[in-house]
Parts: sequence; structure tokens; C-alpha cells
Amino acid sequence: MVTNPYLKKLSESAGYWWTDTAIIQTMDEAIENGATGVTTNPILVMKSLYGDPEFWRPYIKSAEGLSGDEKAEEILRCITVEIAKKFQPIYEKTNGAQGFVCAQVNPKKQGETEAMIEMGRRLAAWAPNIAVKVPATAAGLRAIEELAAEGYTTVGTVSFSAPQVVGIAAAQQRGIERCRKAGRKPAAQFSVLMVGRLDDYLRDVKKDMRSDVPESDIIQAGTAAIKNAYRECKSRGYEAKLMPAGMRGGYHAVALAGSDMSFSLSAGILEALKSEKEFVPHIDEPVPADTIARLKTIPEFVRAYEIDGMKECEFIRFGASQRTLSQFVEAGWNMIANFKM
Repeated sequence: MVTNPYLKKLSESAGYWWTDTAIIQTMDEAIENGATGVTTNPILVMKSLYGDPEFWRPYIKSAEGLSGDEKAEEILRCITVEIAKKFQPIYEKTNGAQGFVCAQVNPKKQGETEAMIEMGRRLAAWAPNIAVKVPATAAGLRAIEELAAEGYTTVGTVSFSAPQVVGIAAAQQRGIERCRKAGRKPAAQFSVLMVGRLDDYLRDVKKDMRSDVPESDIIQAGTAAIKNAYRECKSRGYEAKLMPAGMRGGYHAVALAGSDMSFSLSAGILEALKSEKEFVPHIDEPVPADTIARLKTIPEFVRAYEIDGMKECEFIRFGASQRTLSQFVEAGWNMIANFKM
């Protein structure tokens, strides 16, 4: 039953949308409303696991007797595989273009390329429609390129800036070209910008520097960054789809309507979009120049907005990146590892 006409229109336009949850009971309705994928992460899996432990216990029996990272990975596998079954028909119908369920590498390995490659291969083996999530650190970009070259679908994540988005897409393009050169069919690739999390970070920076940039500008920072990255990736001919994620209001999705992106939408954003009466493309509308000018008085926005605002070696040190990676470790991965069986 279609309960959100705006979402159906979004999925029927150039873009797609993925549901940002690991609560399996919501998947059927999401699919009916046009969802073509799932963007889980360690925190979302933790919330699903702890939110309904009696439901999941029969599915995660294979994790009994395990501990630490091994236990966390096995629980993630069990939950992800069940969700992947819901979306496999979409994966098959679209010939591998959509229908993915994300599985994220251990966030504690954010600086270890080989560890992320090895884990990415394991995650991809869980189901045919697994998209391997890898953080946008310099080490992560190297892992993304290698996994894409081997024919796996990757999602570059923990990304908050145009340089990271373009860096992810560039690594994926190198992998795609290596894959083709080896005589294999390349897989779909996705590059994330967590638009609302960038806004959150810049809001704190603004307060710390006692800036008078208004809130009405702050909530457009993530939109400005992803629109800039979108234009750049299109001009370079990169094949990866951009993925706006971490939205804080329906306004984020509306501002990007009409784009060739795969939107990651949480329950709160899905609810907010129910009030949108008309689907109007806004992707080609630039963020106002005066808004950009005011935002550029915040140095961290410049780093996030300009395509050359950061070097790859700086990605892991960007404040929003470390904030989110720490959350994924402490409030996600470690909580899963400590789940009482």
C-alpha cells in the first residue's frame, strides 16, 4: 500500500531512495513506497538488535560463544542477510543496479587498508546484493578502489565534504576501469555525503568561533557541498551515484529532488516528506550566493565545500569524520559485540 506519494514520485524520477534503518518489520512498506535499498550502519543494526532482542535471538544463534569483533561481525551478518532477502528481487530485476543492503566494515579499522579489503570481501560474500560500506579516509579510498576493481559494490561513507565525495567517486572509477580491463563486469558504486551531519558539525564550529552566520544558512551547508560535488562528478564522467544521507529535515531531500542520486532516508525524513504535496525538481537550483559567502566565513565550511578543500590525508582528521567514526565504534560496533546472547 502506497502511503507516501512523494516517495513514489522520487523513485519514478531520475533518483532512487534507500531506507535508512535495520528494522526488518518496516521493509515491506518501504518497498511498496519505492525503496530500492537499505543503508544500515553499526548504530542502526545495534538499535534494531536492542530494540527487539527476542525477535533477533533465533537468527543470531551462530554468534553464541563468540566475543569481541568476531561476535559483532557474526551478528551483523545474521541481521544483514535477513534484510537482504527482502531486496534481492529488486537486485535481480534491475540487473544489479539497485536492491542493495549495506554492510559496513569494522569502524575501528578506519586507517587499515588491507584489513578493510579483507573484511569487505567477507561482507560481499554474505549475499549477492551486499554493498560494502567503507569510510572515506585515505586508507578507505584505497580499499574502495581495490574492492571495486574486484567487482564488488562499494558505498563510500563517513563522508561530509565535496572533496571526500569526489575522492570516493574517483577511487570507484579507477576500480571500475581496472575491473573492465580485467574482463569483468563492474558493479554499481555509491558515494555518500552525510549532509545533516555536516550541518551539525558546522553549527558547533560556528558557536565556538562566535560567528553570526544564521541558522538559515547553516542548514544549507550540506546541500551546498553535495550540489558542488554532484556537478564535479558529472563533469568528470564518474559512474558512481551520489548518496545524500544523514538528513535532518525533509528540506534536504526536497532541495536535491530531480537528481540522479540514491537518497538515504530515515523514518523521520520519510514522515516529513508526507507533507510535500508536489514533486518539483530543485537539483539545478544553486544555493544562493549570499548564503555561500556567509558560510565561507567559517573555515571548516570552505574545507567541506571546495573540491580541493582537503587532501585525502586530511579526511580522517576532519572533525565530522572523527565524531562519526567514534560514534560508530562506541554506540554501534562495541554495543553489538557486548550484546547478551
